[in-house]
Amino acid sequence: MAGLVSANILAREGKSVCVLEKNNQYGGNLQTFVRERTIFDTGVHYLGGLSKGQNLYRYFDYLGILDGLHFKQLNTDGFDIITFDNDDTEYPHAQGYDQFSKSLIAQFPEEKEAIKAYCKKLKEICDKFPLYNLQEGKPYQNDPDIFQQTAKDYIDSITKNKKLRSVLAGSNLLYAGDPDKTPIYVHALSCNSYIESAYRCADGGSQITKLLIRRLIEHGGEAYKHQEVIDFEYQNKKIVAVETAAGKTIKGGIFISNIEPKTTLKMVGEEHFRKSYNKRIQDLESTISAFSIHIVLKPDSFPYLNKNYYHFKDASRVWQGHEYTQDSWPETYMLSMGVRKNQDEWGDQLTAITYMRYEEVAPWADTFNTVANKNDRGQTYEQFKEEKTEIFLIELEKKFPKIRESIQSVYTSTPLSYRDYIGCNRGSMYGYVKDVDTPLRSFISPRTKIENLYFTGQSLNMHGILGVTISGVVTCSEILGSKYLIDKIVNSSFTENKMLSD
Repeated sequence: MAGLVSANILAREGKSVCVLEKNNQYGGNLQTFVRERTIFDTGVHYLGGLSKGQNLYRYFDYLGILDGLHFKQLNTDGFDIITFDNDDTEYPHAQGYDQFSKSLIAQFPEEKEAIKAYCKKLKEICDKFPLYNLQEGKPYQNDPDIFQQTAKDYIDSITKNKKLRSVLAGSNLLYAGDPDKTPIYVHALSCNSYIESAYRCADGGSQITKLLIRRLIEHGGEAYKHQEVIDFEYQNKKIVAVETAAGKTIKGGIFISNIEPKTTLKMVGEEHFRKSYNKRIQDLESTISAFSIHIVLKPDSFPYLNKNYYHFKDASRVWQGHEYTQDSWPETYMLSMGVRKNQDEWGDQLTAITYMRYEEVAPWADTFNTVANKNDRGQTYEQFKEEKTEIFLIELEKKFPKIRESIQSVYTSTPLSYRDYIGCNRGSMYGYVKDVDTPLRSFISPRTKIENLYFTGQSLNMHGILGVTISGVVTCSEILGSKYLIDKIVNSSFTENKMLSD
């Protein structure tokens, strides 16, 4: 999505823009797939900050894609539900900070001050990231409270109540939280926009892609599918063209790579960059990957749940889900349902996601499979997925006892699926690991030492729809000027302009 946002911004500024996409669909994690007439999202299960005047709403408004998008707001009294084995209580994360704190205080009345301090802290941190609030400037990268304190340490510092600690950290699968590495700012930026408001895309997130492509074409841009870039042509210290697997050569003056930086550097030629810079990028740790099961439900068999579930086997191991063993997997999962434009009381699908390390699928790492380039990974791979699916379903049944009798069919995705479709290193869910011990190491500038080559995407700063939208803005700020672009975004409202023209 960061590439599409960048393309739209530059096309609006009168640049001649061409988007090259390797897949059958544009948009990376915005891609959807259909099984038995049922639409599944690959990565966009819900969005935050979409109520009028909030940050993602304002970015979408500038991009001109609000008019035509169909969303459903999740339950305001609990959009995310945190649950644990051997505990029948459900712990909701409610929308709006007043309701969020009120709801938790009702369950933890003796922890009122800790809950209020937590809410205040999240808002204070988010205020220190200008683009998060559509303002010009750079985040306070020398603020130790933001960059050098882990999310776990902060949460532990405000309360001794172990269950409340687990509940506050309960949605950390959103950012692959690590107890010893993940800074508090990652937790704050990931959770804040959902607390402000939380929505699902009706009939899948690909509608965002379609509108971005439509707006791009309206501004004179071009977009081509099945054009995987395989090489960069370098002359006189600049990129002059790219080559695609389909044999096309595309020349240009500026090149923005939404391909992961590690891969981009190798494609351009590592000799064109300083050894220290290249080593820093190649040595960055990628976040863990995921295993997902996508269930087509029998008609009128399983109620539609207008909320997400984050479930843990052990409340004391909320931060350790990625450290699973073969016997303990899965220690945690997120369950989310898709929504239709004409949604009734019954769901037609659900997706459950848990951690999976890339090493588990390493035996099939030499195989590649996408819609555009179909390949069979073999019977042993299918058997591996079947075994993992059965284990996962057994865990789901503990929380949702009747789920198995509602299943019509099950489909899966593994770290190899994410690697092949999204192009992320080792199937990484969220780009590179943010580590409090080396807080600036994982910050990658969109500007490279090649003057006309830029990066964009989740590997630069933050992941998620809001994160990569901001990433596109950051990249284009390097080309157009930060103040100029932010002024344009703040002062240009597609919705208001449309109303005036009407």
